[in-house]
Formats: sequence, structure tokens, C-alpha cells
Amino acid sequence: MIKIRAHHFLCMQGFQGYGYNDEFVKHMGEIVKYIKENSNDSIKIVNYCDEVCSMCKNNTNGICEKSSSVDFMDKKVLLKLRLTNNQQIIIKDVFKLVGEKIKSFEDAYEICGNCSWSEKCLWICKLK
Repeated sequence: MIKIRAHHFLCMQGFQGYGYNDEFVKHMGEIVKYIKENSNDSIKIVNYCDEVCSMCKNNTNGICEKSSSVDFMDKKVLLKLRLTNNQQIIIKDVFKLVGEKIKSFEDAYEICGNCSWSEKCLWICKLK
């Protein structure tokens, strides 16, 4: 079962092929493809380095160098979606919740506004 940090649900929805390096972009693209093609599978929500983080430059031996900011974003997403850490959920259900509970650019910006990638990811929220 794939493990995903809560804030990565937003990253995946807005992913356009940007990333820290080519290896990260390729890996993120593969994860997004998997998510789209396996929407009836379960994922596990985690609050530590996940599948996306495995190719991130901020991941040092399984520890995120930006843990304070990503922990904040994870907690905000979990609160908005009324989910919990270590919860298992069907992929399509979690993305349905994202669409229902994070309804506007402002909702997403409240969570991700301080992220260096927000300009690249939050474009999708402007369409709502």
C-alpha cells in the first residue's frame, strides 16, 4: 500500500511537471499516474517521509529537513478533510474530500501559502 503525506494530496492535484530535479519530477509523475490509474486502491496517510519524499532533496535518511513547515501543512489538510494520521482510505475518496473541503484558492493558500511550490501547484485551485 502506498503511503502519502496529507499535504501531498494537494501537490498531486496541481502537479505540472516541476520539481527539485529530473529524478524527482519523473518519480512524482509516476506516483500521479499510479494514483489516477488505481483510484479504487487504498493509501495510508502518514506524517513522515512518504513515497513522494523518497526522491526529494530535503529527505535526509528518511527525515525531512523542512519538517516544521510540512508538518504544519499535513495537520491543516487532515483537519480540513477530517482525516487522521495512519488512516487508510480509498484514493478516489480522499480526492473527492479534497474537492469538497478545499473549495477555493484561499482554502488551499491557507494550507500551502508558505510553500516554495505554491505558485506551481495551486493553479488548480484558481479554477474552482
